[in-house]
Amino acid sequence: MAETMVMVSSDDENQNQVAINMCSTPVDDRSLPAGGSGGGAAAPRSPGVSKVVVPVESPEKTTGKSQPDGHDQQQGHKEVPLVKKVAAEFIGTFILIFTVLSTVVMDAQHGGAESLLGVAASAGLAVVAAVLSVVHISGSHLNPAVSVAMVVFGHLPPAHVLPYAAAQTLASLAAAFLAKGVYRPPRPAIMATVPSVGAGEAFVLELALTFVLVFVITAVATDPASSKELVAIAIAAAVMMNALVGGPSTGPSMNPARTIGAAVATGEYRHMWVYLVAPPLGAIAGAGTYTLIKP
Repeated sequence: MAETMVMVSSDDENQNQVAINMCSTPVDDRSLPAGGSGGGAAAPRSPGVSKVVVPVESPEKTTGKSQPDGHDQQQGHKEVPLVKKVAAEFIGTFILIFTVLSTVVMDAQHGGAESLLGVAASAGLAVVAAVLSVVHISGSHLNPAVSVAMVVFGHLPPAHVLPYAAAQTLASLAAAFLAKGVYRPPRPAIMATVPSVGAGEAFVLELALTFVLVFVITAVATDPASSKELVAIAIAAAVMMNALVGGPSTGPSMNPARTIGAAVATGEYRHMWVYLVAPPLGAIAGAGTYTLIKP
């Protein structure tokens, strides 16, 4: 600890004890041989001046606030390399899409054993697992529509959107081809998202469902005032709710990557434009609406 030497007159010393030497131990002369240590003559004390050491206080003592350690600051603000973020998006999206496709195929092959509620619950649980696994690495978008909305409103660097979308789409392709190869469904098209209603109705429904999903994501994942402990639960609840609402009509997808992967693996491209256009528009609208109303 740095120290400052202050010269104080002996008269003032008795009246104003402004400092104590914290760095030396007082010595009792009675414990030493006559004449001081080493047998030499004791050094005479100057009658006019007394030397007092005033220690310089640390920032913690003077301000009452602890100063963060530089190592802790670096750890708290450590930037994750883009390649690791992209890898996290690939793995998280693969977990989500493979789980959803597996449940859909199992439901079809076993006479509806899973049911709509089971498929919705499976998707919700997959979201919880994927989000909790990679949210601290990449933000856990798992969806090109989400990434686009995050870029538009400044929550993701623009340079990240194409690598994110590419990783998400490739993960969906890998999940779809793996599910097709493992389960060998008699009708592979059951994995694809094809509307059972008109294209116009399907477009509006996909836009509305994605609006709800990304509104929730923006609220719980980007606002510092929200409860971060419930991010995965809130997003999973939105996914499950939307699956129950739109399941019989559009799938639903809410995710262009999910639609592209299944379409390429099964060769089912009918009304594919609905799932490529409506989710990004709904995502931007959802994120924008929350941005407008947040405190």
